[in-house]
Amino acid sequence: MKLIIVSVTNDLTTDQRVDKVCNTLSEMGFKVLLIGRKFKNSENLNRNYNTFRFKLLFNHGFLFYAEYNLRLFFKLFFTKKNILLSNDLDTLLPNFLISKIFKSKLVYDSHELFTEVPELNNRPFIKKFWLTLEKNILPHIKNCYTVNSEIAQIYTTKYNIPVNVIRNLAPKYYKKVHLESFAEKIKGAKKMLILQGAGINVDRGAEEAVEAMQYIENCILYIIGSGDVIGTLKNKIKDLNIEEKVFILPKMPYLELMKYTQIADLGLSLDKNTNLNYEFSLPNKIFDYIQAGTPLLVSNRKIIKEIVENNNIGKVIETHNPKEIATCISAIFKNKKLYSKWCQNLIKTANIYNWENESEHLKNIYNNLK
Repeated sequence: MKLIIVSVTNDLTTDQRVDKVCNTLSEMGFKVLLIGRKFKNSENLNRNYNTFRFKLLFNHGFLFYAEYNLRLFFKLFFTKKNILLSNDLDTLLPNFLISKIFKSKLVYDSHELFTEVPELNNRPFIKKFWLTLEKNILPHIKNCYTVNSEIAQIYTTKYNIPVNVIRNLAPKYYKKVHLESFAEKIKGAKKMLILQGAGINVDRGAEEAVEAMQYIENCILYIIGSGDVIGTLKNKIKDLNIEEKVFILPKMPYLELMKYTQIADLGLSLDKNTNLNYEFSLPNKIFDYIQAGTPLLVSNRKIIKEIVENNNIGKVIETHNPKEIATCISAIFKNKKLYSKWCQNLIKTANIYNWENESEHLKNIYNNLK
């Protein structure tokens, strides 16, 4: 049985993409070890594969990355392995070095355009560091995949390497029975909007979604997840006196999250085009909404727009003006015929965009590693 070590920098709890990949690799017959880090409030894990989490001295900034990568290097050095799977640029250096030392096969999974994230826009030295690392390693990667064709093409053009595509599709998710009482408790007779994700950050439209709730009647908004604007959102909710209309919940287990997603009437994804990473983003929540049968309201980002319009499962909005967002949402709920059509189309779309189908491409990659 071949041993594959998978590494990430998060605490493993809510990383659905990595969990799906690890489960698929286990089903293929690999022995899997997933490595991450552990916080004081990290939940216990119960997975079908082995996990290991570092307890670090530093959890932010340069010292975190330095400590994590150093400890990951030695963990990889002293652990038996056949294949290394590095998730994102912040785990790539130790994986690359170990692959050279032991002549192990290396796979790189890029979840985003790492060097184009907005957190690096005003930090030129740090951005240059990651770009230098990327430039010196990626041209030597033989097995690489990312989340969509646009990002794949950018890497191929920039580094002259083949890049496959494995999208963040959700597993087929059939609605559980007996959600009526849960829906009654959460939203009653009101319409419900949901914005979910582990990256509810600046320029992702959360602030505007909250502000829009001032102008929408008989409707509530649930924001579920984590990100750097959560504190700002809480203050904004209080300042606007809309505590009875907007609710913020922390990250939660996937099946619990999907209960909220399924009872929601509209799923939001409102990224702005302030950077290439957001312009070409394809977040997990898009496919969670699809599997939950929840129509979408999305901003005009290239790949998300194509999925929504090509499958006629929601509305693409061209503005981030809160009043105009509110007007658009109100119009959606008034047009019952169109809304019903979106719901019908979501059933068909869910049978196309799901992990069960996408994982076949993943299996092909690992069956033909170079």
